[in-house]
Amino acid sequence: MGSGPGPPLAFAAQRAGSSPERRKESPVISQALLAARGLSTPPPDTLDDACGKDPGIACRLVWDILHNRNAADLTKVYLAGPVSAVARIVFVVLIAVLIRWLAHRAINKITARAAEGRGIGRADAAYVLGGERRRQRSKALGSILRNAASVLIFGIAAVTIAGDLGLNLAPVLASAGVLGLAVGFGAQSLVRDFLAGIFMLLEDQYGVGDVIDSGYASGTVEAVSLRVTTLRDVNGVVWYVRNGTINRIGNESQGWARAVIDFPVSYDQDLTQVRSVMKETAAQMWHEERWHDVITEEPEVWGAEAVYSDAIVMRMVARTLPLRQWEVARELRERLKNAMTSMAVDGEPVATVISAGHAPTAGGQAHAPALAKPAAEQPPPGTP
Repeated sequence: MGSGPGPPLAFAAQRAGSSPERRKESPVISQALLAARGLSTPPPDTLDDACGKDPGIACRLVWDILHNRNAADLTKVYLAGPVSAVARIVFVVLIAVLIRWLAHRAINKITARAAEGRGIGRADAAYVLGGERRRQRSKALGSILRNAASVLIFGIAAVTIAGDLGLNLAPVLASAGVLGLAVGFGAQSLVRDFLAGIFMLLEDQYGVGDVIDSGYASGTVEAVSLRVTTLRDVNGVVWYVRNGTINRIGNESQGWARAVIDFPVSYDQDLTQVRSVMKETAAQMWHEERWHDVITEEPEVWGAEAVYSDAIVMRMVARTLPLRQWEVARELRERLKNAMTSMAVDGEPVATVISAGHAPTAGGQAHAPALAKPAAEQPPPGTP
């Protein structure tokens, strides 16, 4: 009976006796654990922690050498980012320069081939002059095409670089579209002038040094641009004509020109003899060294151009180099007058009609003065 409650009482006494010690040892153990936990080293940083999942070359190099996260962060933010952006910009610029060089080379080949034209080996003056015109036109067109290619290529490169730098291009492109629309509506005449200038160059309508009739003014072309053509007339007045306002162009300098001489002789003259004298005089002039390269073909006597009651107008034509028709006409007119005088053929001076590539119309005959009426046909003095 007495031993029954022994074990429970002993367990209670042991538990009661050990409780104060445990209460004294618990704070010490907790502090020791906290100190040990604070002194323990954190887990080491990795390359992904320092440089991200896609580390760059510079950040990876710094991490491999220093194993310092702060150094890797500084390299990634202040060195790798700017260097990468500069490298992308340099790459885009180099690609743009290469494409521009290829485009300019192709344009130069095309324009050089167009400048050569056909008929290589010909040495006549008309072809040489035409070749010079082709070279000038090809040079002008090549300059325009090269400038356009440069603007287009570097414009695309600038947009690409702006996109790489993080610039939002949507507002920029929208603003450019609105601006282009406004300029298109507000500057229609300017656009029309430029388009007319481009087609003028493509079609080789005229060039510097040509004598043209633009409708508004006639004269020698001194300067040609895509917007304005500058002319100087015979009086020395300079005219600035917008290309978009030119509806027609008469070019007196393109290809070849023709001097047309209308020479009146008396009604009773032998036309066969007159024709022979005119043809011989013109042929003699054509065979001279000074005029043989200027007059491209042997002059022709076309015959009686008009018949009046007191005179017959004989027409002679000579095909010449551009802009030399007036010089040839003056010389021929003088020689015809001297030849007719020496052959005792009556004649009267007449204004020479000049045209470039076509004979003058019948209206030009009004410039041919009729010979004076014989004295028998004139009314006596004082007669009303």
